[in-house]
Amino acid sequence: MLQVSGLTGASVRMRTFVATQSRKALMRYGRLSHVAQASASRVSAAMLGAIAWLWLAGMALAQAPETPQAPNEVGAPVVGAAALPRDLSPWGMFMSADKVVKGVLILLVAASVVTWTIWLAKTVEIALAKRRARVALRRLAAATSLSDVGAAPNPAAEFLAAAAAELRLSADTTEKDGLKERIASRLERIEAAFGRRISRATGVLATIGATAPFIGLSGTVWGIMNSFIGISKAHTTNLAVVAPGIAEALLATAFGLAAAIPAVVIYNVFARSITGYRAQLGDASAEVLRLVSRDLDRGVVARKPMRPAAE
Repeated sequence: MLQVSGLTGASVRMRTFVATQSRKALMRYGRLSHVAQASASRVSAAMLGAIAWLWLAGMALAQAPETPQAPNEVGAPVVGAAALPRDLSPWGMFMSADKVVKGVLILLVAASVVTWTIWLAKTVEIALAKRRARVALRRLAAATSLSDVGAAPNPAAEFLAAAAAELRLSADTTEKDGLKERIASRLERIEAAFGRRISRATGVLATIGATAPFIGLSGTVWGIMNSFIGISKAHTTNLAVVAPGIAEALLATAFGLAAAIPAVVIYNVFARSITGYRAQLGDASAEVLRLVSRDLDRGVVARKPMRPAAE
């Protein structure tokens, strides 16, 4: 019995000790939780205050006027937006371009003016020459003898004068084939002279059409080199800084194409027109040679000397 009562008292004391320690632990936990809650409230309030301060500072910076940028570490000023060219029209880009690029653009404009001047002058010249050749060809085709042609416009007048001159020089000969060959040779030379005369200045068009794109490309290369040098000095790769210089450089290529494309097209048109004109010259020469052959076969030249066609 004594042992049982001793164990009972010890267990009661143990339960009392555990209960006491538990109450103390709960009291400490309660105090710690209040402290943690208070600390969390203070941290939240501080964070909200910092966020509000940053927002007000951003609004103030957005409303503040821009100040000019200071030079960079190497002493080269950074290009600002106010220093960029605002006028990006062709004239504005020309005025702000490099001297070499300006020279290329002026040369291409001059080449374009030459192209259109040649187009106007040669269009009128070829049209008049083809009209005269058609009239002369109709008169030669309607005649039955050299003496029936009378006055005729060029090139028929030149052909008839050459034939009459050779007939006078060969009046004491009796070989008809040799006479025809000499007259044909004279007519071929006159035909070639008319062809060369009508083809003048077309070589300039061919030269402009072949070289203008490369001249414009050289100006573009020079302008892009200057743009990259400017990028290196400004120490910035901002597109607003790079784009105007590259646009000015590409303007030279655009001018080169604008000068070359019309020159090539006009040259091809003139080449076809001149080919047709030369065909008309060949027809007129053949008509004169046929009239000479007809008169020789009839014996008209032997009985009656030819008078020059210019009379």
